[in-house]
Amino acid sequence: MFRFSSIISIFAAMALATSGSVSAFAPSTGVGRTSFHASTAVAKQSSSSSSVRSSRTELSMAANIDLKGKVAFVAGVADSTGYGWAIAKALANAGATIIVGTWPPVLKIFERGLSKGQFDEDSILDDGSKMEIAKVYPLDAVFDTPDDVPEEIRTNKRYAGLDGYTIEEVAKAIEADYGKIDIVVHSLANGPEVTKPLLETSRKGYLAASSASAYSAVSLLQKLGPIMNQGGSFLSLTYIASEKVIPGYGGGMSSAKAQLESDTRTLAFEAGRKYGLRVNTISAGPLKSRAASAIGKEPGQKTFIEYAIDYSKANAPLAQDLYSEDVGNTALFLNSPLARTVTGVTLYVDNGLHAMGMAVDSKSMEGREMV
Repeated sequence: MFRFSSIISIFAAMALATSGSVSAFAPSTGVGRTSFHASTAVAKQSSSSSSVRSSRTELSMAANIDLKGKVAFVAGVADSTGYGWAIAKALANAGATIIVGTWPPVLKIFERGLSKGQFDEDSILDDGSKMEIAKVYPLDAVFDTPDDVPEEIRTNKRYAGLDGYTIEEVAKAIEADYGKIDIVVHSLANGPEVTKPLLETSRKGYLAASSASAYSAVSLLQKLGPIMNQGGSFLSLTYIASEKVIPGYGGGMSSAKAQLESDTRTLAFEAGRKYGLRVNTISAGPLKSRAASAIGKEPGQKTFIEYAIDYSKANAPLAQDLYSEDVGNTALFLNSPLARTVTGVTLYVDNGLHAMGMAVDSKSMEGREMV
């Protein structure tokens, strides 16, 4: 997930982390805001460069999906431009009550932005009303219970005045506030050594990536599953690095995403049988979020995410921009009754890049006419 918590929901990695690591628990800044529109583009090749001319076609499934009376908890929202926000907005468009979980170190910044109306423009729904976030819960998803929180976190100034931010405590707070809920979205990821090749990744860094990016989803479903209504939906965000080699996306994050996808299938069976829930994940393409932009950032050079976006547009079947709303629309479907029989799925929202086995912009392909 280039996200915040997402994605990849991504990543779901940023310099605000306590150790100076990259964390998708922090806010992200995206590219291509569309007021809940999907972008359509046609690429035109020339001898020296390719240009993309885009036209927008409105895509609003909310008119056909009614989520009124449903409560959706989106874990990993800290601003208005990442995948988490886009998913929350799509669900709100369909009438769902939105509650969110935000990483404690950026909680005050996010709440201040909400109170000052900084996100109002990005909150406008299809009917002209403004999306309301019913409640913001502090959430640090690397801690399951209060006993897991180390002293250095308890006394950290960025956690000052906060408590109840472990997964267990947040689940209890949500139950006290809403009783049962219907939708949980995991838009979280963190890899403290994401810029390191796997060969140079420490055990601590590897396990930290797995804990924050994969096990956090397991823990959320463990604690929230019992308070979810039958027929509810759990959704996470993953990335193609789970199955393909993506140089520069290191620190064990590719392993964590593979783990997340494997867990999605296992949890689909277990949570389906135990609670009657559906469990899916979206493999989202690259989005220029603040979290992702912190990966491999060198003075005077493009960031990792900028390379990834350029590569996608040059090689994907659909040579067009990917917007956070595209993922939001897909999430709306997966979390709706329209997808009542869909579970255990990794659904690609990446302009088809996952289907490619050869880079068409490779130097070795020069001089060959492409379709």
